[in-house]
Amino acid sequence: MSRRLPVILLLVLLPLWLAASYGARYGFMEDGQWVGICVDEASRWECQVRSNLGLLIHFQVLGWTALAAAVCGFVVPGRAGWWLAVLALACGLPALALYNTTLAVFALVIAGLRLVRASRSA
Repeated sequence: MSRRLPVILLLVLLPLWLAASYGARYGFMEDGQWVGICVDEASRWECQVRSNLGLLIHFQVLGWTALAAAVCGFVVPGRAGWWLAVLALACGLPALALYNTTLAVFALVIAGLRLVRASRSA
């Protein structure tokens, strides 16, 4: 396996993940159709998922998770720190799309700095 394959995969998958996050925001959370359906039938599984996603947004769970992973990834050396930074990006992009922008911006900057930091062995 090439050394660059994880980076290439990351550069391909992160924009797709961001697009899926915005799709969930505009197609599921802000769509008036779902508001009407969930008012009438709140017990549907789609409405339960929408409600739980609303709670995640309200309590800023994705933003705090991304920030914690980014800070830990910045401190932890080696591959573990790199993967924590990737986890921070994976949580930070949906947080950015789903109304947790304040925390997500800091998490994405810290995770990005960790990903481009040169290893000490180089």
